[in-house]
Amino acid sequence: MKHFLLFICLVLLFSCAQEKQNLNFLEVALSSNDSRIKRVMDSLDNYQVQIRYTQIDRRNDSVIFTDYDFQVNDSMYFYPASSVKFPVAVLALEKLNQIDSLTLNTRYYIEGDTIESTVAKDVSQIFAVSDNLANNRLVEFLGFEAINQNLTDKGISPVRISHRLGYNSDDLRTKPLIVYLNDSTTGITKSLLDKTPKQLAVLNIKKGKGYYENDELIQVPFDFGLKNYYPISSQHNLLKRVIFPENFDASERFHISNDQREYLLKAMHTVPQKLGYDATTYYDGYCKFFIYGDTKDTIPEHIEIYNKVGFAYGTLTDCAYIKDTEKNIDFLLTATILVNKDGIFNDDAYEYDEIGIPFLAQLGREIYAQEVNRKQ
Repeated sequence: MKHFLLFICLVLLFSCAQEKQNLNFLEVALSSNDSRIKRVMDSLDNYQVQIRYTQIDRRNDSVIFTDYDFQVNDSMYFYPASSVKFPVAVLALEKLNQIDSLTLNTRYYIEGDTIESTVAKDVSQIFAVSDNLANNRLVEFLGFEAINQNLTDKGISPVRISHRLGYNSDDLRTKPLIVYLNDSTTGITKSLLDKTPKQLAVLNIKKGKGYYENDELIQVPFDFGLKNYYPISSQHNLLKRVIFPENFDASERFHISNDQREYLLKAMHTVPQKLGYDATTYYDGYCKFFIYGDTKDTIPEHIEIYNKVGFAYGTLTDCAYIKDTEKNIDFLLTATILVNKDGIFNDDAYEYDEIGIPFLAQLGREIYAQEVNRKQ
């Protein structure tokens, strides 16, 4: 009888452990009573939240993904802002391998510009401080049609990158790159005229009740129909390919060298002050919304966050692979939230610091805490 009771207890314990193991951590995180989560969840219709969280397990040499979604919908539009710089950076590295005369550190400038750069410098600035000019230089190098086609060919879709960021966004003609070779300069790319983008046929493409243009309030919803389109599923899939390329067929991978990939990964998790940026303005969480975005704390060395954020038009997005080398945990998390209480765009009155970033930071902490418990 004692053995039978012991057996029953063991079965019950195992069942409870399995039930706990199989909990949807994303649902648990979003049911938190923490005010940073609760105020968003209590008024969910106002924030257009979408989240994908991937639990990572390893068996022998295999990496196993289990995805959990909250309101992820490719047809429900959100403005991706600077998150589009991630694929641009990766594709620029890939294109370097197609031109024998170019390396990561080849000096170049855009025809008609005075800023000299390298692809290495541009990639570093894109991830450390989300530099628009660095991104736009690489867009000139690649061209919009090539960006979209290469991503689609690798199974990263839907996607439509149609404009630069920060300036000159409507110009469809790329400018040639001029490189320094043997103490002289030579053009290596030609000017290309990309196709005029078509109106996006997705939901919620018109947002709010008005927007400012040339200091004038236009009282109609803001139309994002010609803007960049890079939904959560596409962002998450690209991140998986970069972090875990061995999980994908050769045709779905980015063809970059081991050295290039190591450089990319280093750029993705290096914080600004380690590159010489002022730590007061560019604190560690400046471009790391999950876990650290709402603090000025230094990110510990054992916490590695490989990510790309976007923030514009009231929309905040983060796409991240988070790894704790001490506790031996890692997971993928991509999320977006709109914070525009007055419904007016281009008025710079967005609740980034009050609502958006605290929500994303606490979301990261909630998932992280559960991952720690799961490993224990």
